Amino acid sequence: MDSIVRTTKLHRIIVGVLLAIVAIGMAYPMVWMLLLSLRAVPEQYGSLADLMFAPTTTSNYTDALGSDDFGRYMLNSVIVGTIVTAGNVLFCFLVGYAFARRAFAFKALLFATVLGVLIIPPHVVMIPMYKLMATLGWINTYWALIVPWLVTPFGVFLVRQYVASLPAELEDAARIDGAGEWYILFGIVMPLARPVLTVLAIYVFLSNWNSFLFPFLFTNDEAHRTLPVGLAFYVGKQSIDWGHLMAGASISALPILALFMMFQRRIIEGLTAGALKE
Repeated sequence: MDSIVRTTKLHRIIVGVLLAIVAIGMAYPMVWMLLLSLRAVPEQYGSLADLMFAPTTTSNYTDALGSDDFGRYMLNSVIVGTIVTAGNVLFCFLVGYAFARRAFAFKALLFATVLGVLIIPPHVVMIPMYKLMATLGWINTYWALIVPWLVTPFGVFLVRQYVASLPAELEDAARIDGAGEWYILFGIVMPLARPVLTVLAIYVFLSNWNSFLFPFLFTNDEAHRTLPVGLAFYVGKQSIDWGHLMAGASISALPILALFMMFQRRIIEGLTAGALKE
């Protein structure tokens, strides 16, 4: 018995040390970013120790927040991220439910194509997507930033797997009681799928908030640039404005941290709920 207790304590210590190392490794870039953003001329400091004891200033933050362009970039990211997230929650839920519960022609083939899209690198579709947006006249519009991403194959797969694990007897009982299909869909299945939909919403919002490649391709005016694209213009050909770049990146990271702090419980529940169902 004592040996088992010692083994358990040793295991916990090892796991704790490993988690601490991982946490330090993940926090280090954020600390470096924060320190750079609080220095007037961060380029003159060559080490973390120098940065830690250098004079502090908030001028980089006031400059960034006082810029009209930065506020516009932030607003664009909020608009695009919110609409894309709402679209994914709705459309991925509808498509995932259909794959999980409905029988229709070529169902297996269509689901295989959904899975196949997951393995296609986004760089492969850069040129076709740009040509399509140009043909539709959507370059420098919100349409190009929103419509192609309203449904994602990962979201469809995630919802399909979760809904398939739910007991179908609940839906059958509702039909026997006279409930319509729309009520069953939105009144019974959707509330049960709330954990996975929460995870999907957070995943899509964060992915869209940090997206750079396609917003950079589809916009070339300041009115429609998102925050990651706007931050890229702090990088010049001859030099990098590290102070303002890191200040902007720190402000950009705040919504992500806030989302995680508010919904971390839901994220864990959503990721583990499927594993707990038989």
